[in-house]
Amino acid sequence: MNIPPPDQKKTPKPIAPPGDFRDHIATADEEGRRKWIYPRQVAGRFFRRRTWFSWLLLLIMFGGPFVTINGNPLLMINIPARKFAVLGQIFWPQDMIIFAVSILLFFTGVIIFTAAFGRLWCGWACPQTVMMEMVFRKIEHLIEGDAPQQRALAAAPWNTDKIAKRFLKHAVFYAVSFLVGNVLLSYIIGWHDLWQIIIDPPARHVTGLTFMILFSLLFYGIFARFREQACTFICPYGRFQSALLDENSIVVAYDHKRGEKRAPLKHNLTEIERRQGGYGDCVACNQCVAVCPTGIDIRNGTQMECIHCTACMDACDNIMDKIGRPRGLVRYSSLNGIERGERLRFTPRLKLYLGVLCVLASLLGLLIFTRADVETTLLRAPGSMFQKMPDGRYSNLYTVRLVNKTSRDLPVELRLESPPGNIEVMGQGGTVAVAQKLMQNSILVELDPFDMKSGTTPVIIGVYSEGKKLQTLKTSFVGPRN
Repeated sequence: MNIPPPDQKKTPKPIAPPGDFRDHIATADEEGRRKWIYPRQVAGRFFRRRTWFSWLLLLIMFGGPFVTINGNPLLMINIPARKFAVLGQIFWPQDMIIFAVSILLFFTGVIIFTAAFGRLWCGWACPQTVMMEMVFRKIEHLIEGDAPQQRALAAAPWNTDKIAKRFLKHAVFYAVSFLVGNVLLSYIIGWHDLWQIIIDPPARHVTGLTFMILFSLLFYGIFARFREQACTFICPYGRFQSALLDENSIVVAYDHKRGEKRAPLKHNLTEIERRQGGYGDCVACNQCVAVCPTGIDIRNGTQMECIHCTACMDACDNIMDKIGRPRGLVRYSSLNGIERGERLRFTPRLKLYLGVLCVLASLLGLLIFTRADVETTLLRAPGSMFQKMPDGRYSNLYTVRLVNKTSRDLPVELRLESPPGNIEVMGQGGTVAVAQKLMQNSILVELDPFDMKSGTTPVIIGVYSEGKKLQTLKTSFVGPRN
């Protein structure tokens, strides 16, 4: 076996040229190993706006379980109880059509928003971005310092200082994850039930506590380890945008016409010399790359990994201020805005999307405003046959299930509207529907033989409350033939 001499160095592997940026991702090297991203802290007008907006979103998330409208939660998705609350309005499984239209409306809105403004949602309102950049990243910078200090700490041997900082950071990360997990749980079971679980002895809720610990570990792993890979590998939105963006979509863009070609300031070129040499405003400081949370170079153009967080815009504006050049070398713009100076246009495609959105919004509004306060289902009692009464009339037994969707008890009356006859509620207390409860009872319908048809007779029953008709039920009455 040939052993190279000790002083012989291995030939370094070639670095992929900048033009090959679309053939690989910024967070992996040539062998596929992950490259850890250490984005620098950013400051600027867009970051301040994002910070205030993020605090508003976090306030809504942490305060939402405690806000009630007409006694109902602001938002609750109680899957075990099959009870859902949105803006204080209670919805039940019987309202599935409203849920389906809402989902269609949401995705149509996402399509329109993306076609017009790119991934603005990802950079400003996505929970992954808000929690990562405005919570966990700030904690990391507070404990470990900015990007250079973090790189130095990662390369340092395991000493007391490194162990203490890493332990403190990950302990705080897990504590925040556990807190967020409990907040999300309050959106499912309500904060009253959650508080009762908290004050109860842990031994009474071992299963629930175990699941909460596991969920917190998963949440912690996403922000402590997985990080930007949740956006580049898991979230389909980055790939989804390629089918929606066009030359008129607003994106975070680098003005290559103004910036190229690049020349560092250390060349000591005057403004006239830079223009005569064909140099642009980009001074190749790479600050836009240093602050990017996904590690890309925005100067390469629109990329799937870009989440439109505006960090590169603030970093570039700060450099432009220092060298006395106008801001906006990296800015919100479109391809046509960069190439031709055009503004956002209301294209036929956007008009089509907006038309679909208006139709779905109108349908959703119609379904919500015409939704009955009471949902009633009437079925024939299983295994029951018609009975002949002593007075000669015939009777059928039915099972009625009534869901009161409101937050107050409702008096309910069932009236036989066609054909003439009598209807009797069999159970006790069957005339009052308890708020947000399912009531099940039996009713007996009696018809005169002269009003019956041979075999089956169509029957119409009205559901009334406080003199107002809520619903019309149709069923069949079974009787003797001939």
